[in-house]
Amino acid sequence: MNQSTMTMSLEDYLECVYMLILSKKPARVRDIAASLGVKTPSVVYGISALKRLGYVTQEPYASVELTEAGLQHAKDILRKHKLLTTFLTFIGSSEEAAEADACKFEHVISHETLMAIESFLARNDVKVRVGRLFQSRK
Repeated sequence: MNQSTMTMSLEDYLECVYMLILSKKPARVRDIAASLGVKTPSVVYGISALKRLGYVTQEPYASVELTEAGLQHAKDILRKHKLLTTFLTFIGSSEEAAEADACKFEHVISHETLMAIESFLARNDVKVRVGRLFQSRK
């Protein structure tokens, strides 16, 4: 799996599949399209690309499943998203703005900067949760 072939939109599809699975819903093409606000042909194209990369599997007309590599990559993307959303809200962004900005930043942020943000949150006793985001625990 060559990460350099992953695009921002493919990462969004992968993250969406993972989020649907976490919410105990099948990751069907129509549900992915509805969640991301895109057309189903775009999702079909994206899922095909993720299959070629080895991140997902899908039988005809069935829901999309993550491979082990896909699950790990999706967890990494979600972790970045939650850290960024928590950080942005902690410094004063609204939850809506933080969510939107985190969706953009998660694709381009360096590992070094992400680790600095994680360290900053830890020093300030800010807890990052996978569920509905965070609360400062001071």
